[in-house]
Amino acid sequence: MVEEEKLAKIRQLIASAEDAIRAAKGMLEGESDEVISEEIDHLEKAKSVGSMEDDGRVVEGVFDGLNMVGPDGKQYNVPANYASKSKLVEGDVLKLTISNDGSFVFKQIGPVDRKRLIGMLTQEEATGEYQVLTNGKNYKVLLASITYFKGEIGDEVVILVPIDKQTEWAAVENIVKGGERQPDIDGDRSTVTVQDDVVNAEKEKQVEDIEI
Repeated sequence: MVEEEKLAKIRQLIASAEDAIRAAKGMLEGESDEVISEEIDHLEKAKSVGSMEDDGRVVEGVFDGLNMVGPDGKQYNVPANYASKSKLVEGDVLKLTISNDGSFVFKQIGPVDRKRLIGMLTQEEATGEYQVLTNGKNYKVLLASITYFKGEIGDEVVILVPIDKQTEWAAVENIVKGGERQPDIDGDRSTVTVQDDVVNAEKEKQVEDIEI
């Protein structure tokens, strides 16, 4: 088990190094900073860091905000309550074990480096989806997270997103009711990068596995 997690971490480090090399080459060639904040290609990352073992009963893939994308391109449904409780962020590497009775057991094994953003909770009229508006961008968030924190339209929301990638989804870390801010959040009201986020992400992957 330890060796499997170590291999997954090595694959993630290799993928991160490759991303950094591509970004560095782009900067040398005079490309814009957008190279550093490109969108995550979930399938390509899954092919790079993921794996399939035991005739597909053990799959390592990448979280896309709703599902886990496997190296075979298949999408595996991640329970919203688990994603919300574990504060999964787009790009996180997950391990899925399919038991003999068909139940799914997920485990977070490779969290990406993340940062905090603070924005306002909104709701898309057409779809009813909850979103968080910050820095002129809307991030989709899971209904399970909003329900857990009893969020209401207009509340201030602390979200987690990858440090160096553009994403469609964000993980909800907390909701500030009545405009009262959390004491551990410092700096600008719309963007806060915290060094401990990376450490916290490593700790969060220890959240108990969930069987569905």
